[in-house]
Amino acid sequence: MKKRNHWISFCLITSAIPASLAAREWQVPENVATIQKAIDQAEPGDSILVAPGTYAERIRIKPRITLRSRGEDIPGEKGLKRAELTIIDGGGEDGGDSPGVTMAEGAILDGFTVTGVGTYDDAKWQEARDLKGANQSHEHIGHFGTPGIAVTAVTCSILNNIVHHNGATGIAIQGKEGKRCAPFISGNACYRNMGGGIGSMNGSTAIIDSNTCFENFYAGIGHDNASPHVIHNECYGNIRAGIGVSEGSCAIVRGNRCYQNRRAGIGIRTGSSTRPVIEDNDCYENDMAGIGVEEEAAPIIRNNRCHHNQLAGIGCKEHANPIIDGNYCYENKAAGIGTESSTALIRGNHCEKNESTGIGISGTSTALVVGNTCEENRLVAIGIPNGGQAVLHGNTFVRTGGMPPIVAILNGSTATLIDNTIRGGGVGAIMLDGELIAIGNTIEGRNGGSGIVIREKGHAMLSGNSITGYRKPVNEPEKATVVD
Repeated sequence: MKKRNHWISFCLITSAIPASLAAREWQVPENVATIQKAIDQAEPGDSILVAPGTYAERIRIKPRITLRSRGEDIPGEKGLKRAELTIIDGGGEDGGDSPGVTMAEGAILDGFTVTGVGTYDDAKWQEARDLKGANQSHEHIGHFGTPGIAVTAVTCSILNNIVHHNGATGIAIQGKEGKRCAPFISGNACYRNMGGGIGSMNGSTAIIDSNTCFENFYAGIGHDNASPHVIHNECYGNIRAGIGVSEGSCAIVRGNRCYQNRRAGIGIRTGSSTRPVIEDNDCYENDMAGIGVEEEAAPIIRNNRCHHNQLAGIGCKEHANPIIDGNYCYENKAAGIGTESSTALIRGNHCEKNESTGIGISGTSTALVVGNTCEENRLVAIGIPNGGQAVLHGNTFVRTGGMPPIVAILNGSTATLIDNTIRGGGVGAIMLDGELIAIGNTIEGRNGGSGIVIREKGHAMLSGNSITGYRKPVNEPEKATVVD
């Protein structure tokens, strides 16, 4: 009886040992000649270590397998040295139509170069770059294609890989109804792929963290009806946006650097259900806007820094509906913040030394502009032309030199100014060729002229404003209704 009890105890103890303690480590090519043969023989929990070399194969990982290149985590030119030396080559068009690496539930891919999956077309890439992506159609955005690394309806980890010169997206993540798809994508370098660098689509919820995506045919990181966390990535030199958000995506995009992209640093578009949170990013030296919003998208854009872009720091058009809060937009070639045919809440931003306007509200745009500071912009602090409508409350508009007015309300536009501070030079503090209601504003001039310059089609209703430092408070007092 005593022996039987010992045997039962031994069985209970051994059955409680986690399976991972019995996991096996496979060596490629020492134990097994190819990566795929090692995967086929491995069991869940096993690890496969791959020696440096080029492996002409496309592989399909099994669940809970760790596939890792051999070597230490020493930096190389584009990524880790071990990733640069351990290459999975898909063989171009002759390699078939499967992805370079197909991921599985709980699998880990760590430290490989994945290249030659499909055809990289340098001439096509160069043409698109020259045209800033104007020859690219919307249909390609969100197209899964045959990616370098494919994640379909699984949760896995893709770490420290270099994915380049593939015929479609570098790393493509695709959700599936009823299945969780939340991979961790970190430390990868994705470049010169004929799709995006990293693409997240169809309801996936990845964490995309600390990757470098550059010179890809579409966006560095793109989203189509997906809601990932996109944090601390570096995206530059891509033919479209550094980060693109579209088709109902509600991504959180935080702490990224997006620069020198051929279009926007961060581009947001396509539908009122596209509602990402864009915060604490640095967007600079892009060929269009730092952050661009269009096609009815409704993002929250807050606490970003947008500077030295070729167009606006933050630009909105085509019936966009953004909340723009607490951003710093400076030294952009156009406006700090510009809206055209959009509806926006613009609150607590700082727009400084932009080449045209601090804040511009044009076309059929309507905006609530609250608590912003616009200073030393080259033309006007705020411009409302071409039928724009705005309510401005508690803002500070300053420019010390130049001839243009500080506030311009032109071409039949309508504005209500309440409790703003307007200070500086120019022909006048406010130039009006539309409708103005001004209540309780402090207007301080330095160069003579008129506090409010009312042109032919302008009319103002004024109450409780303090206008000092100008020869005339109003140049055409008969066009102003003063309410005490």
